[in-house]
Amino acid sequence: MRKENSTNTLNKRQMEMDCGMSYTLAAIGGRWKPAILWRLTHGKLRYSVLRDAIPQVTERMLVLQLRELEKDGLIKRIVYAEVPPRVEYELTAKGKSLTPILQNLSDWGEKNR
Repeated sequence: MRKENSTNTLNKRQMEMDCGMSYTLAAIGGRWKPAILWRLTHGKLRYSVLRDAIPQVTERMLVLQLRELEKDGLIKRIVYAEVPPRVEYELTAKGKSLTPILQNLSDWGEKNR
């Protein structure tokens, strides 16, 4: 955890404001965000299906990554008022605009692995 007013945090914010690539990498970077986003490119998924599709991720980390993606406006969380509760996730328009980028990243990785 970084302090909100630390030099490191302020520099990160400034970089993201000044550089589109830095903003993009911050939004989709990390070990699990690309995997989550990629699975959601195929449509709306229930939380349990998403969790099962990425068996290596812990529940805690999956929840944290989903919250960050939601906060960044890339995914939408849909809660259905039923018993037991049902939660689904889907890409927003902003998130869907990442699909070609994710495809290019995947292609590049396959080619250069």
